[in-house]
Amino acid sequence: MSRVCQLTGKRVMVGNNVSHSKRRTKRRFLPNLKTKRLFLESENRWVTLRLSTSAMRTIDKVGLDNALKKFAKKGHI
Repeated sequence: MSRVCQLTGKRVMVGNNVSHSKRRTKRRFLPNLKTKRLFLESENRWVTLRLSTSAMRTIDKVGLDNALKKFAKKGHI
């Protein structure tokens, strides 16, 4: 599985580790992903999604159906 949030589209980013002497070495910034099983009321079934924790907070705030509509409108899903 790739490390991509299925709702927001967040993915791995690339950057640098910077030491005290300012030497730079490549590193990866991984998104904080969790596998979550949620109930989708519009279809009356359970779905398993790989979500970033920020997507989980959005779902807690507005609900799964509204979050799906919001991110589909933005073109993430």
